[in-house]
Amino acid sequence: MQASSVNKSILTPVEFLTRSAFVYPEKVAVVHRDKRFTYRQFAERVYRLASALKKQGVGKGDKVAFLCPNIPPMLEAHYAVPLIGAALVSINIRLSKGEVSYIIDHSDAKVVVVDSEFAALIQPEELPKVKTYVTVCDVNDNKILEGLEYEAFLATGSPEPVEADIDSEDQLLAINYTSGTTGRPKGVMYHHRGAYLNAIGEILESNMTAASVYLWTLPMFHCNGWCFTWGVTAAGATHVCLRAVVADDIFRLIEEEDISHLCAAPTVLIMMSTWPKAGEVKMKRKLKIMTAGAPPAPTIISNMEKMGADITHTYGLTEVYGPHSVCAWQPNWEAMSDLERAKTKSRQGVPYIVTHFMDVVNPVTMEPVARDGKTMGEIVMRGNNVMTGYYKDPAATEAAFAGGWFHSGDLAVMHPDGYVQIMDRKKDIIISGGENISTVEVENVIYGHPDVQEVAVIPVPDEKWGEVPKAFIVPKMGTNPSPEDIIAYTKEHLAKFKAPKYIEFGELPKTATGKIQKFKLRDKEWQGKKRIN
Repeated sequence: MQASSVNKSILTPVEFLTRSAFVYPEKVAVVHRDKRFTYRQFAERVYRLASALKKQGVGKGDKVAFLCPNIPPMLEAHYAVPLIGAALVSINIRLSKGEVSYIIDHSDAKVVVVDSEFAALIQPEELPKVKTYVTVCDVNDNKILEGLEYEAFLATGSPEPVEADIDSEDQLLAINYTSGTTGRPKGVMYHHRGAYLNAIGEILESNMTAASVYLWTLPMFHCNGWCFTWGVTAAGATHVCLRAVVADDIFRLIEEEDISHLCAAPTVLIMMSTWPKAGEVKMKRKLKIMTAGAPPAPTIISNMEKMGADITHTYGLTEVYGPHSVCAWQPNWEAMSDLERAKTKSRQGVPYIVTHFMDVVNPVTMEPVARDGKTMGEIVMRGNNVMTGYYKDPAATEAAFAGGWFHSGDLAVMHPDGYVQIMDRKKDIIISGGENISTVEVENVIYGHPDVQEVAVIPVPDEKWGEVPKAFIVPKMGTNPSPEDIIAYTKEHLAKFKAPKYIEFGELPKTATGKIQKFKLRDKEWQGKKRIN
């Protein structure tokens, strides 16, 4: 690493491990099933991985791809790869073979590390740039790829500390690929400064300390786990790995490991709150949950808090290292009714302590909208945690940064108290007979129906109005709601023109992080037709 001056040093998240290994050498850092690594052992494994990668010719500017669930090797990669000046490419384990090949090739990855369960997604014949394959045998030993098994690969490295090869805070640390809902996925570039500051932000906003125990329900491959991969370590807290998000395992680990923190998309909260034994759960320790993704329905927040959880809603995108804003608690909310407080807490809130800059503007004039909770505009952001740009895509980068701000594509209002509330994505807003209808608003009402577990509302074509709302609903187990019942319920709580005209029951398409993929529902409904707006 470049020499520090008396009053300045390079901000990089890899130094969080250096400190915690020094301060808490014998404290448990990582838990995975029956394995427990202290901070000293965690650091030694990171150094082994770093030196093993260097022996394979990996150095500054190179890319190393990992295709793994939430297991120790995935966590170790977040330190070892950037430590030697390379960039980590964390890949969504739920992608198709073609998508995985595209990302590995587009990112110019030199080494690929893959969990054996997902090795079939790797097609070496399509990846001429890859020089080395490593297979992690976490649940089985089906070594499908050529090359060493992960533990054997670590054995080729040394546990001695590796000097950081980082010359600048702006140096590329990671490339995270978007979900690719429109065309090919784009590679979002993170630098060391942004990851360092966002990790600090997570600690501050989640009230994490060295006594905290964090459960990995959020995929580490998603925005590098919102930077909690580094934040948990910075606090000297304990990482508890979770290979698959299963309600039984979540509640078991909450009890056995005395979990204090986790992050989850609203769909995971729905799964937890509708778990058959949820009514019996009495948390012995207050469980702080950060949720983000689609705005969580107030009903979901209320249900989880009745179980003993404390829900904090955050908002962000891959392009801003995960969360950028938080619905910061206000003391006067204590006097609200449970439902009103849950409704207030479902807003996207205000910028993180470390992010500062966020506004709702007219996307054409870039003028701020009225702070009246009614006038819609686009959420824009800037600051240390905004991506460097899209990898090898200057045109998309320029469009995203138009006017000197990052354009989120999310439509929102700004309330008089300065708190932002998302109303919709630009492409999801429904314009029916000239009236704007927020799909989020309609969804929040439908979530209040006692028979509804999940819902997604989209615009569908209509001869008279141009487009109207349609609701796709997953009913709660053991219930059998009718379309007429759902529509009537919605009309009781909203203007009648906002109620869905059509209802369809069934499963909803989702991303690996639990976000509902509305674009798949839209594509099906609009096949052969073109939206005007």
